[in-house]
Amino acid sequence: MKEFQIKEAADKLWEVLETKKPVAPLTELYKLEKLDDAYKIQLENIEKKKKMGKKVIGKKIGLTSKAMQKALGVNEPDYGFLMEDMIFDENTPIVASERLIQPKVEPELAFVLKEELKGPGITIVDVLRATKGIMISFEIIDSRIKDWKIKLPDTIADNASSGMFVLGSKMISLDQVDLKTIGLVFEKNGEIIDTATSAAVLGNPALAVAWLANKLSEYDISLKKGEIILSGAFVKAQEVKIGDVFTAEMTGLGTVKTKFI
Repeated sequence: MKEFQIKEAADKLWEVLETKKPVAPLTELYKLEKLDDAYKIQLENIEKKKKMGKKVIGKKIGLTSKAMQKALGVNEPDYGFLMEDMIFDENTPIVASERLIQPKVEPELAFVLKEELKGPGITIVDVLRATKGIMISFEIIDSRIKDWKIKLPDTIADNASSGMFVLGSKMISLDQVDLKTIGLVFEKNGEIIDTATSAAVLGNPALAVAWLANKLSEYDISLKKGEIILSGAFVKAQEVKIGDVFTAEMTGLGTVKTKFI
């Protein structure tokens, strides 16, 4: 894509943030195919937010499960940025109509970094060394693309279909848990809807964080000290309806809860 097309596509996604009216897939409107172009569109809007004074507080990893990768015909995850206005308190109900269009909820493991990670060459050992602790979280994904009719370049351009995220109240150090065997119980309106273990995330969520650090190095971007890294969903995302209450519990990490009004 030419530079003016990248800016135009980014502007179209930005407009949806204000109008709440989703658009047709960019893969149709602009014949967007190259992932590098999609990440450029993503960065265009992230830079716009930064110029408005909004800070990047972390990164998110998507498409970490083999099932989702197969569905979109890819063999690696994708990523997006977490901004300071995206974090939400679990004790405050979310007014869906104010910020979201077609939200879905995913339970994830959040890594909090105590050291910078910058690829290439980052290994799982580097991730373990650089992690202050982990927390249970909900990522609330959303799409500016109508009816979630996305291909990989669409979701990448749309900041990896990010919306907001909610953290639990407990952080534990990595020596208190086996990262590959953290159990999840996911409930909606008081009923269990899914269970899984953390091995669903690339076999080990720390591998997802290592992948991200190495991928971002292609754009001279690092994972910074203090950042929150959402490492990918354990289970399939669940659609949200007004009044829904979601709760997740993970081994050793307690619970996280969110309500939509």
